[in-house]
Amino acid sequence: MIEIPSDLHKDLVPLAFLLGNWAGAGVHDFPGSEKCNFGQEVSFTHDGRDFLEYHSHTWVLDADGNKVRPLETESGFWRVDAARKVEAVMTRDDGVVEIWYGELAAKKPQIDLVTDAVARTAAAGPYSGGKRLYGYVKSDLMWVGEKQTPEVELRPYMSAHLKKVVTPEDVERWAKALPDDMPDDGIAFFK
Repeated sequence: MIEIPSDLHKDLVPLAFLLGNWAGAGVHDFPGSEKCNFGQEVSFTHDGRDFLEYHSHTWVLDADGNKVRPLETESGFWRVDAARKVEAVMTRDDGVVEIWYGELAAKKPQIDLVTDAVARTAAAGPYSGGKRLYGYVKSDLMWVGEKQTPEVELRPYMSAHLKKVVTPEDVERWAKALPDDMPDDGIAFFK
């Protein structure tokens, strides 16, 4: 279920499916870098203004699913306009800053983004641009990223399947919202 907070800026309602903390795992594979499984934590938050704040941390996983070392960290800000056009500004720890544009799919929680501008510091590796697809599928957040460099054509390089992280505050809020006349057993509730 997608919740829409009462203090969410009205322009952000189409992006409400992104809100919250997410965690999961995925695969990283790009020529010239290590192929690996990775873990990921993502948060999309808001403060009432007309943008979402985004943070992502990934780390390499060993064969048993244990954290080995950090892989990539990025943060940014996402907006959407009345025509369902999405824009995002993202900064990565490797010295890359990107401006992304795209749009929300019609009648489903899915976003296609493509880079419009890329800036790199002297320490950043080669990178020319990319594409990303985010989708809310059966209450999970899934995404795939593509990238290109001067040497490598645009191709998938990372994808992940993330689950919503439930906090104690979420449980308390949900419990307070339950009706007073709840049945004594859970089975009766579903009849």
